[in-house]
Amino acid sequence: MRGRFPIGRGALMLLALTFLGSGVLRILDGAGMAVAREVAEMSSDQGTLGRCVAAPGLAEALDAVRAREAAVALREDQIADRLAALDLAEAAIARQLADLDAAEARLMSTMALSETAAEDDLVRLTSVYENMNPKDAVPLFQQMSPDFAAGFLARMRPDVAAEIMSGLTPETGYAISVLLAGRNAGAPTE
Repeated sequence: MRGRFPIGRGALMLLALTFLGSGVLRILDGAGMAVAREVAEMSSDQGTLGRCVAAPGLAEALDAVRAREAAVALREDQIADRLAALDLAEAAIARQLADLDAAEARLMSTMALSETAAEDDLVRLTSVYENMNPKDAVPLFQQMSPDFAAGFLARMRPDVAAEIMSGLTPETGYAISVLLAGRNAGAPTE
């Protein structure tokens, strides 16, 4: 004997305590089930098992919130559609601006070509008139309007222009002289 209980009796005591603990657990488990059954029976008698009783007006408030949520979702969809349409419009405008820039560049190129071509034509025609015999050129200048003739004479070398002017009638020569003298009269002096 070592302690208060002999070795055989200690093992027996441990086995008895285990059986006792098991019995207590079974009783408590059965009591818990019995309490749960009792609560379930009481709830089923009242018809509230598994249901929550809502406060007055809560259902209407919940419906209002759901309606507002649906309206907000619809508005978000509309805004998303508008943003997509704006993106498409911006892309179309950007393409049109690029097309306009390209067209403007082509037009400027054409205008520059046209201006140089017209200037080249005037230079060539002036050269032709300069190289003509003045006696042959005088009848042509006599038939031209004075402002048109003045434009060519202003471009010519002074000696050739003088020979052509000397062959014109006094009225035509005077009209051309007036135009040549007044060409730059309105130009700013400062």
